[in-house]
Amino acid sequence: MFIETEGTPNPNTLKFLPGRDVTGETGTIDFIDADAVAGRSLLAEALFELPGVSRVFMGSDFVSVTKADSEDWAELKPLVLSALVDHFVSGRPTVEVGAASVEDPVMPGDEEIVQQIKELLETRVRPAVASDGGDIVFRGYREGIVRLSMQGACSGCPSSGATLKHGVENMLRHYVPEIVSVEQVVD
Repeated sequence: MFIETEGTPNPNTLKFLPGRDVTGETGTIDFIDADAVAGRSLLAEALFELPGVSRVFMGSDFVSVTKADSEDWAELKPLVLSALVDHFVSGRPTVEVGAASVEDPVMPGDEEIVQQIKELLETRVRPAVASDGGDIVFRGYREGIVRLSMQGACSGCPSSGATLKHGVENMLRHYVPEIVSVEQVVD
């Protein structure tokens, strides 16, 4: 099995592309630390057992792994590749059913605005951040405030705040005038 590796804007995060489906119908899932796994993913459990792995993010066709500042990719990368190959060869599921993030309930009257926000995120924002090994996930909308979660490489990237406020917020406000601001939700 060949797994391609790509750098991301976050120097502590590498994106691993196994050439196959990773999350299936679950969508993206972000494990912010070993405690967040709690039986939700055998693959994430295996990766967190490696020395220095601090975060695991899974997209439809990739796995982004974030290391601690003190670790060196030259030593950690072969261990991550080995864990990925072992998992995918085993045929076990990558994530358990129902392991994805949960959204806030939509308030009556906000359904159309929420649908517009989700469509803009899906078509204009998520493809760009997925190419960098991350994701931006809709978490909720209430009284003009959009709540988003930065995941994967985006969560620790030095430019994530600028991306969220200047890029995503400005674009959403342009297309959906009811939006007042965008806030980051930290898992």
